[in-house]
Amino acid sequence: MIGKLKNRDIQIIAFFAGIKLLIHFLFNGGYGYFRDEFYYLACGEHLDFGYVDQPPLIALIAKVMRLLLGDSLFAIRFLPALAGAATVVFTGLLVRQMGGKRSAIVLACLAVITAPVYLAVGNFLSMNVFDQLFWSIGFYLVALLLTNEKRAYWLWLGVIIGLGFENKISILFILFGIGIGMVLTPFRRWLTTKDFWFAASIAAILALPNVLWQIAKGFPTVEFMNNATRYKNMPLSPTQFVLGQSLDVAMVGMLLVIAGLVFFFSSAGNQYRLFGWAYVAIFLLFIATHAKTYYIAPMYPLMCAGGGIFIEQLSARWMLKWISPAAALLLVVVGVMGAPLALPILSVDSYVAYTSRLGIQLQQGERGAQSPLPQHFADMFGWENMALRVARVYYSLPEFDRAHCRIYAQNYGEAGSIDFFGKQLGLPATLCGHNSYWYWSEGLDSCTSLIIVGGNIEDHKNVFESVIVADVIDHPYAMPYERHLPIYVCRMPKIALNEVWSRARHFM
Repeated sequence: MIGKLKNRDIQIIAFFAGIKLLIHFLFNGGYGYFRDEFYYLACGEHLDFGYVDQPPLIALIAKVMRLLLGDSLFAIRFLPALAGAATVVFTGLLVRQMGGKRSAIVLACLAVITAPVYLAVGNFLSMNVFDQLFWSIGFYLVALLLTNEKRAYWLWLGVIIGLGFENKISILFILFGIGIGMVLTPFRRWLTTKDFWFAASIAAILALPNVLWQIAKGFPTVEFMNNATRYKNMPLSPTQFVLGQSLDVAMVGMLLVIAGLVFFFSSAGNQYRLFGWAYVAIFLLFIATHAKTYYIAPMYPLMCAGGGIFIEQLSARWMLKWISPAAALLLVVVGVMGAPLALPILSVDSYVAYTSRLGIQLQQGERGAQSPLPQHFADMFGWENMALRVARVYYSLPEFDRAHCRIYAQNYGEAGSIDFFGKQLGLPATLCGHNSYWYWSEGLDSCTSLIIVGGNIEDHKNVFESVIVADVIDHPYAMPYERHLPIYVCRMPKIALNEVWSRARHFM
């Protein structure tokens, strides 16, 4: 059954998209810049067809937003807020396309608006918020194809997959899931149609620039992913992954996801069973590969759309009419209670008091001092102070030393923040061996001294004759590895720094 979009439906969808947009416009200026935002802005100053840890689209977005709107928090987070609102729009469109009515639209849109993972990700610049939008549009186009196999839908599906790949290669998982769904349903016949391969060709052409960049650079993203898997990402058990979903989408939202799975495998959702198989396939793949919990988040709009329809159909029964309004009320209540955990609504002291009253304790993954905040908040603190401290050390050097001195940071968050705030402070471009920063080492051959943020003093003494601690960076709310960082002034290299640079390469 195809749901015809009516004016009232459009108004409801627009209303909820507006709420989503307003939430982020109100709170996306809280705390400060997130560490990854500095990196994306830096990539925007080095536009290319690829980067070690991402395709090129996010850098282009950062560059364009900076040119058009500036680099305030609101400016660089403007497009992510729009993308989050657009995801709500396509959630509502999915509901109507699959035959749902107004109460189903309300439930599905509320679930997406209140899901902690969407609140958090939509509030700062990252690939993930656009990834979620690309998946939602892709599923909507597939839903259209399941009822009307127009060539135009195939064309746009190819465009969305190709552009989605240039944003984040995880868009390939949608191909995996849909592919499994096709094979396990009568729509396997698509594999033999010209339109299917037409769409695949369009997607491949749009993805080609990044693929060619990877080939030219020796596939650095493969190295990055292997290192992240081996040394960085904590492998999750199946139980941890499942529990993580409940935290990402909230318990009430998770019930809606489960209801969506039931809908897709029921007789009422038989036409869209392909989506049920896609979710199962992607879910099992992520469990098998010990993926992070949020990797499957782009599927939630689709699953919540199905769940909204299932609950709406359940509510059509006389004794169960209360289910839809009760579910909507629960989504709102839980969403309001959980919002401070995902958005920078409260002051730090108020946040700590609030989580304490809720009985929420952060997992202590590091020895020594800890931030009182979770990482997605802690990584918004301390960056400007870091740049100011580095600038103080830089300008304490004699003028001759400054002329041949560069700044070196241990990771792209540090390097990006020093570059971002350092422009106003007159600092030289920062050197860093982390991910794509490793490629941006211009001017290293003329360098006779380094100001190094962090690292091991013994390692620095292996390269320089003189190593002194000039200052120490600290911030009570930053992550532990960004606290108590010495600032070293290193002079008289024992060996040419260009020779050392290959050892500084750190793709992870």
